[in-house]
Amino acid sequence: MKTPEQYEESLRQLKLKVYLQGELVENPVDHPIIRPSLNSVKATYELAQKPEYEDLMTATSHLTGKKINRFCNLHRSTEDLVKKVKMQRLLGQKTASCFQRCVGMDAINSVDSVTFEMDQKLGTKYHERFTQFLLKIQEEDLVVDGAMTDPKGDRGIAPSKQSDPDLYLHIVEKREDGIVVRGAKAHQTGAINSHWILVMPTISMGQDDSDYAVSFVTPSDAEGIYYIYGRQSCDTRKLEEGDIDVGNNKFGGHEALMVFDNVFVPWENVFMCGEYEFSGALVERFAGYHRQSYGGCKVGVGDVLIGATALAAEYNGAHKASHIKDKLIEMVHLNETLYSCGIACSAEGSKTASGNYIIDLMLANVCKQNVTRFPYEITRLAEDIAGGLMVTMPSEKDLRHPEIGKVIEKYFKGVSKVPTEHRMRILRLIENITLGTAAVGYRTESMHGAGSPQAQRIMISRQSNMEQKKSLAKVIAGIPTEE
Repeated sequence: MKTPEQYEESLRQLKLKVYLQGELVENPVDHPIIRPSLNSVKATYELAQKPEYEDLMTATSHLTGKKINRFCNLHRSTEDLVKKVKMQRLLGQKTASCFQRCVGMDAINSVDSVTFEMDQKLGTKYHERFTQFLLKIQEEDLVVDGAMTDPKGDRGIAPSKQSDPDLYLHIVEKREDGIVVRGAKAHQTGAINSHWILVMPTISMGQDDSDYAVSFVTPSDAEGIYYIYGRQSCDTRKLEEGDIDVGNNKFGGHEALMVFDNVFVPWENVFMCGEYEFSGALVERFAGYHRQSYGGCKVGVGDVLIGATALAAEYNGAHKASHIKDKLIEMVHLNETLYSCGIACSAEGSKTASGNYIIDLMLANVCKQNVTRFPYEITRLAEDIAGGLMVTMPSEKDLRHPEIGKVIEKYFKGVSKVPTEHRMRILRLIENITLGTAAVGYRTESMHGAGSPQAQRIMISRQSNMEQKKSLAKVIAGIPTEE
């Protein structure tokens, strides 16, 4: 397994083409806006080296029998699924941000079972190709970015009917040695910190959309791929001196638009090429795995936010008030409910034909549906308890000023035993998680990441087994079940 230092050095070897605020970034690794997101991924390597976290952060490869980073693992049991959620909560607690490797882990587990079933039915060799790729990422401990979301254009019409065909990534040429693809993937979490990109279709495709039913892997710095870095609220604070105003000075996340400008992919890296009838299964399984993930990562960040809110109450001298205690209890209750859903869909998982385990899809969608709501209430309560100073506070430069700094020390003091700077730091952390650069990894991503709310409701409806529930009611009510 890679050390954190080896991971960072491996990124320095990449020749990524990244645009940020209208400029081509010469060195993404050390750019102050990008760097915190790299640190979050680096934590996945760091914790895997620590004996106290070995059980959660590592696994045994079913291919080689070697110890590997759990992010490169295929789930071989419900225990693996449960440990995944526990690992994600741990990393959320340690980084208070998005650590970005979940999407790749969810992608490899989805592609594994679907390619196996494609080969069984169609006689293709996709699973064999995928297994060779999996061996590579396990042996080299690589970061994979799972790329599913297309820009989509007009949501009311199919990919092949769009006025601009590139609004969904598609095959533009099939050659003897591979395929050429064009299009883009949007909202790509951690893409710039990844070694490989695993592309999947974004929706279930019909026969007319077969050119869009494509899955493959490509190096993140392949010719023809470039990235446009997404903005985050308060992101330019990272360019300022000092560390208070950033809130979370070390860790962060990122998203980017990933553009494929006639990218060549050799056949050995292609895992779906026009088999549109399997696109829906791949989308459904990836979505399920990723919705499970939110029962871990968002809960870990929630733990930090709850702790910060409790400290803010103490620093304000309000922690003994009954309504403050009750609000903190409600925050814990909501957070643990999310965790319960993540654990439940894992414990109720089942074995697929390829041998890897998939979560209970109904419970995974219930988990994510709750994630679209509960973090917003946790955030509201945090902002309630923290007070208005969280969003009206002067800057760190003002605090450090030789004259007005004394005024800030005097008038922004809370309880006498707590330094004003400590109070400012904890309020900035709450701001960061609820409104700032971490909000994309907690608040807003809770709504739209792994599918917006209606996507889960559709899946819940499909898997609700309403007829069986009606039969149960008929039996209890004494109504013949054949009616």
